[in-house]
Amino acid sequence: MPNALYVCLQDDDKIAAFALDADTGQLTPRAAVAAAGGPSGLAINNDRRALYVGHRTQPAISTFRIDQGSGALTLFGTVAQEHAPTFMAPDRTGRYLLCAYYQGGGAAVRSLGADGAVGAPTLEWLATATGAHAIATDPSNRFAFVPHIARLNDNVLEPPKNNPGPNMIMQFRFDAQTGRLTPNSPLKVEPPELTGPRHYCFHPSRDVAYFSNEQGCSVTVYRLDAATGTLSAAQTITTLPDGYSERNTCSMIHLTASGRFLYTANRGHNSIAGFAVDPATGHLTAAGRTPTEAVPSAFGLDPAGNFLFAAGSASGRLASYRINGETGALTPLATYAVGQRPMAVLATHLGA
Repeated sequence: MPNALYVCLQDDDKIAAFALDADTGQLTPRAAVAAAGGPSGLAINNDRRALYVGHRTQPAISTFRIDQGSGALTLFGTVAQEHAPTFMAPDRTGRYLLCAYYQGGGAAVRSLGADGAVGAPTLEWLATATGAHAIATDPSNRFAFVPHIARLNDNVLEPPKNNPGPNMIMQFRFDAQTGRLTPNSPLKVEPPELTGPRHYCFHPSRDVAYFSNEQGCSVTVYRLDAATGTLSAAQTITTLPDGYSERNTCSMIHLTASGRFLYTANRGHNSIAGFAVDPATGHLTAAGRTPTEAVPSAFGLDPAGNFLFAAGSASGRLASYRINGETGALTPLATYAVGQRPMAVLATHLGA
């Protein structure tokens, strides 16, 4: 089955596109696609036929059709936003797109048409707090979470600013019939000071969620109560080597399709931290750190979990790695020049 990979280039106003060899991990450049307004976020619908692009400098969400033979993108429509969408994810039915807004301090849900195009909001606005960084539904599609970082505008290339953020995870119920989010009880999970929950993913078969902690430079394993949709912390593990004290923040987090290995990115230390997942408990054991491009704000895995692709927002390059299926170790493969400030990476299958 052919694969494609896309990279948002915020300062170039375009999306770099590649054909991805599923056996070797080799990327072959395809024609880039214009995407004005600072493209900085990517999501894909469940049928893999619609790609959603969030624009930062001219707030909007665009829908692109994905050609299932070539991976070529065709703009289908753009919906202006009051605030720039920071993170987007379809619900498990593919009928709705959930969006988090960092600067806007809130979340929204938009309807998706039968063709995958972004439509009207199901509610105008759900206020959370500044620093809202992600949103997605759990595997049951009944609950959603919005993590908020602990320090706002925390650029790792600058000294820390005294600009406290909310440092919390907000918990919501999600109605898949109406697309509505409503507050859960309790509404907030408040981790220790300067943890900064940022992005998250779910274990494929256990009631476990994993959050990358931007300021805490760690990953927290949360138990997910399947009945109530609430989180409780079970383990926090550092992403950094012992003794490291230089400036660092964590960015994205991804789990392999097998559920055996988890990765998050260190910005400052400039590495990908890997973890082995205990199949019985979902707890993590450190599995090494691999040097990568400067300030890896975005990275992604191929759908099979055989390769990892990390973008350096400060270097303008994309590094590829093979994932060892037994140990989770990353073997460097190649580096590609992609453009200015790559901020999102997404790989997908093509075809039926």
